Amino acid sequence: MQVTVRLFASLRERAGSESLVLAGLPEPLNVAGLKRELAQRHPELGALEHVAGVVGTEYVRDEHPLAEGDEVAFLPPVSGGSGAPRETVDERLAAGWFELTGEPLDPGALHARVVHPSCGAVVVFTGITRETNRGQAVLRLDYEAFQEMSGPEMARIFDECRTKFGDDGERALRMLCVHRYGVVGVGEPSVVIAVASPHREAAFEAARFLIDTLKERLPVWKKEIYTDGQEWIGDRS
Repeated sequence: MQVTVRLFASLRERAGSESLVLAGLPEPLNVAGLKRELAQRHPELGALEHVAGVVGTEYVRDEHPLAEGDEVAFLPPVSGGSGAPRETVDERLAAGWFELTGEPLDPGALHARVVHPSCGAVVVFTGITRETNRGQAVLRLDYEAFQEMSGPEMARIFDECRTKFGDDGERALRMLCVHRYGVVGVGEPSVVIAVASPHREAAFEAARFLIDTLKERLPVWKKEIYTDGQEWIGDRS
């Protein structure tokens, strides 16, 4: 049995490759078994118990069965979208609009995109690179994203947020999230979340839910670059 494994962030660096082809695997095989085989053949990857498996664009449990020719992405813990196209801007914002970009972020411009006459409140969260962390001077951040999965996973987060905080007209939400990838300098925004709602409570709750859940689940990783080293934040593998 043969399976292709895609690697990201710290796992990619340890392996020295973005993907590995594992042949001669035992059958039947699940994700847990693939992790064991991978650890035996590539011990440089380290412990894999905290590594999440993805098939297609969805997280899968360790007991998920695998078939010949499958491609499995292994994601280290994240440092911490756009679904099908929609006809209008209003519809996209109501469902949740997600973008990944390598360009600098303008929180004011993103605030303006969610403003609407029906909404009496707009809450904007901006995550900014700070100059020190863990007692070390930070020179810059380097973000890496699993781009094919980031949009579908953020769409699921938007769906959960809308169910919890914006399931009727009185609490209707307009949600926008834009995340950087690549190099982000000190003092620059790396993520902006803008939420508009008829009432402030729903806007505050939704913005807090989106950033907290994004940090836990969105496959985007952050590497801090110091004057004398570097470290993937959140890495437990």
